[in-house]
Amino acid sequence: MSETRFQRANFVVANIEAALPFYRDVLGLRLDFVKDSEADSYSYPVFEIPRDRPLRFAVLSTESQLRVLALTEVPGPLERVPPPRRAAIVLETPNIDEVVAGARKLGLHVYDEERLLTHDGRVGREVGIVDLDDNLVVIYYIPAQS
Repeated sequence: MSETRFQRANFVVANIEAALPFYRDVLGLRLDFVKDSEADSYSYPVFEIPRDRPLRFAVLSTESQLRVLALTEVPGPLERVPPPRRAAIVLETPNIDEVVAGARKLGLHVYDEERLLTHDGRVGREVGIVDLDDNLVVIYYIPAQS
């Protein structure tokens, strides 16, 4: 069996331009491109989006990883998914305080910071942030000396 390769995560958002201040400016991801989706896009059936809704998507990268996140735009208000949350992306960043401050400045919900204890005994910090479209991003950092 061949090895599975992780390509990217994808979040559905109501407006790419409204989502970018968090993903690009606060988290520091680089916007690679924004593109209109094709009428036969696979996103329609897998995200259960009515085919009469126009779709666009944005693809973002980190400094060291290409195209790790896509934002699929379904214009208009999105219904909140009832709890419990079913998915999150988890990002490592040494700039937790800056990210939290930036998220709060955008009016995003920021969970209380928690102490992170890894399976091998390292200690770090973790914080959950909910974007404008109710998608969960968990950031963490484990200092090298931990």
